Amino acid sequence: MINKTNLIFRQSKEGIKPFNVVNKAADFKNIKDVIPGHLLREYKPELPEVSESQVVRHYTNLSIKNHHVDKNFYPLGSCTMKYNPKINDSVALQTGFANVHPNQVDSTTQGVIKVYYDLEKSLCDLTGMTRTTLQPSAGSQGELVGLLLMKKYHEKQNSNKQYVVIPETAHGTNPASVIMAGYKVKQVKSNSRGRVDIDHLREIVDKDVAGMMLTQPNTLGLFEDEISEIISIIHSFDGLMYMDGANLNAIVGVAKPALMGFDIMHINLHKTFSTPHGGGGPGAGPVAVNEKLVNYLPSPMPDFDQKNNKYFFNYDMPDSIGRVHTYNGNFGILVRALTYITILGKDGLKRVAQLAVLNANYLKEILIEYYDIPNAEGSLHEFVISAVKQKEQGLKALDIGKSLLDYGFHAPTIYFPINIPESIMIEPTETESKQTLDSFAESMIDINNCIKSNLEYLKETPYNTPVRRLDETTANRNLNVNFYNEK
Repeated sequence: MINKTNLIFRQSKEGIKPFNVVNKAADFKNIKDVIPGHLLREYKPELPEVSESQVVRHYTNLSIKNHHVDKNFYPLGSCTMKYNPKINDSVALQTGFANVHPNQVDSTTQGVIKVYYDLEKSLCDLTGMTRTTLQPSAGSQGELVGLLLMKKYHEKQNSNKQYVVIPETAHGTNPASVIMAGYKVKQVKSNSRGRVDIDHLREIVDKDVAGMMLTQPNTLGLFEDEISEIISIIHSFDGLMYMDGANLNAIVGVAKPALMGFDIMHINLHKTFSTPHGGGGPGAGPVAVNEKLVNYLPSPMPDFDQKNNKYFFNYDMPDSIGRVHTYNGNFGILVRALTYITILGKDGLKRVAQLAVLNANYLKEILIEYYDIPNAEGSLHEFVISAVKQKEQGLKALDIGKSLLDYGFHAPTIYFPINIPESIMIEPTETESKQTLDSFAESMIDINNCIKSNLEYLKETPYNTPVRRLDETTANRNLNVNFYNEK
């Protein structure tokens, strides 16, 4: 039984109809003549009786209760929550794109295949890679695809390698993807500079290592400046270098991963190329490879027949790892990414990286006076605070994140990376103005300055959100979505 004092039922009044169809397409008195009886309800659905305007206003008001990137700053470190230009949506919603059916024959979808073809070429140009599959529907799936390509490569070399190396600052999806691909994890330590410890890497790499997954720049926002040596060590045992592209936003248009020596990389379109991020909707995590892995990519691949002047999907790929998506990728997301790339061009994308780095360093230089920032020198697009000093006074990183909600900002990433105690990872992206960054910095400073005078108040934040502080641990362990049942 639904508790009708909640949600939109509160507005329901008997007899209200959202609209009235004057010219009925069917006689609903004889509905059983149209639809078999066993498919019809035996009782009316328990729905509220409200007008169209009430429905629209109710759900609009619900939408603004949650924080989102259109509402205010979303400094979620390592996730690049940048603003999504609305022109991307406008292009993707054009009839020729939005209403196309994936089962149409190639001759009727030439424009669609050209989008796939052009986006792949753009991503290859930006990364220096040879070919790119657009099928993976998320960065996490892209990781798995990249590792399956790695596995296929070694199978073709009649090699039975067992391990993949990951750094201790790796994203949590990296070790999970390694296990799913059938490999085991070897973890390499970080040095005092927050980068890969080369000496330890040499100790753990041997003939059984299939490759290494490395985020470049890494999760501390630092460029792995010994990348040539790292890749040389892996390649010396015929291992492959996989680049986690989560932080591509820091170097897009500036440096090409292929020229560093990477063999495989995934690209988060929602991070670097401004497509929607999260919320359960479709995503995209293309995987780019160099020449030695092209034949193993998922099939089909978009191609162009110059002789007949037509685009087509090439299924003639005998060594392919096979499909990883029902069709050829989440098309609406791919259209948005190509729109973004086309509008900005090479110079504009280079400017994206430059401004992302500038914004992060500007914010870091303000906050370093109040918060400890390990490995502060050399930060690119993001930086990591260690709130140990604040914790010693009674305020944890979690409390700081909760307090920021009352200032109108989403909390940064907290407690990751795990090798920094009380970590708070902040990434402003290039889309935020100086005024927004100044306001965020003032909020962080205000929280720090209020510890001595208002500690207990801060530990109970947030106060101004639709839902107060939750017991998140219990909620995760004992999930209960049956909130609205009458007791």
